[in-house]
Amino acid sequence: MAPDLTPAAPLVAALGLLIGSFLNVVIARLPEGRSLVAPRSACPTCAAAIAWHDNIPVLSFVALRGRCRACGAPIGWRYPIVELATAGLFVGAYARFGLSVEFALACVLLAGLVAITAIDIDRQIIPDVITLPGTVTGLLASLALPGRSWLDSLLGIAVGGGVFLAIILASGGGMGGGDMKLGAMLGAFLGWQLTIIAIFLAVVSGGALAVAVLASGRKGRKDPIPFGPFLALGGAVALFWGQRMLTWYLDVFAG
Repeated sequence: MAPDLTPAAPLVAALGLLIGSFLNVVIARLPEGRSLVAPRSACPTCAAAIAWHDNIPVLSFVALRGRCRACGAPIGWRYPIVELATAGLFVGAYARFGLSVEFALACVLLAGLVAITAIDIDRQIIPDVITLPGTVTGLLASLALPGRSWLDSLLGIAVGGGVFLAIILASGGGMGGGDMKLGAMLGAFLGWQLTIIAIFLAVVSGGALAVAVLASGRKGRKDPIPFGPFLALGGAVALFWGQRMLTWYLDVFAG
């Protein structure tokens, strides 16, 4: 039975907006090796420091009509999208798990997936500084929490990373090591069965988009299409609905 969303949902959404605002800093600075805490956020066009009242998630973007107060340069739509997506995912995690340790772990995973998605779209990289600590976090959680199996988590790491390692070896580098490490991170959090579901969903959604883009002529066969966002999407879907999908599959095909 799903929890009553009324009491805590607004607070969870507000938390998601705040975390999303921080993720925007991570997305902008982490790939460049810059500090996440200093200096203060500034307009990338005119370098004017952004005042606190112009840095309120979503609301400031709306109030400023998507432009810098100092120079009028446009503010990228990525900022409110990341904030709203994080808030929505956090509320979804609350609806799925209630206020629990599982909810907290889901938020950690989802925040990492949001950051990875935006960075991979923008720069075609998946930072190790997110995936490697994420893998350790997922494995340690399986050791500490009752009802979670460390063996399932360990097998998930092997499956999630191993599938992409096999692809890398077979294709001679046709897929990046970042995807392999992201697969391992998903395996640590989700376990091996849900990780297979996540990979399957990523392949289907990524393949469908690749076919559509190639058919439209917007990209050629040799143009790279980042796979991390599709793997992140598959991981999020598996987190929320993977167990139901697995139960349905077993009932239909193995029952």
